[in-house]
Amino acid sequence: MTQEVLAERSGLSADTIRRLEHGSFSPSLDTLRKLCSGLDLMLSTLFESYELGARNEARELIDMLTARSARELILATRVLRALFEELDNVAADAKAKAREEEG
Repeated sequence: MTQEVLAERSGLSADTIRRLEHGSFSPSLDTLRKLCSGLDLMLSTLFESYELGARNEARELIDMLTARSARELILATRVLRALFEELDNVAADAKAKAREEEG
């Protein structure tokens, strides 16, 4: 994607995009939001690499979800909640079994 296309998609000037690429100024939160909009990214994606322990799998999930409709997100949330609940139950059962074997 060219600087001009990104500028148009994000509602920023081409000069702003150039200065961002060269690191010649610190963008405001509003500028970052516009940039993310032009790149089809969530704002939080920009900061993930700075978080301790950021995982590629979490980024991959975020990228997959970003491209989905609201209806698909609702369904994905339900499926993930059910999955995590089942994983928690399996872990709790394993802990209980380990305690029984110890005692």
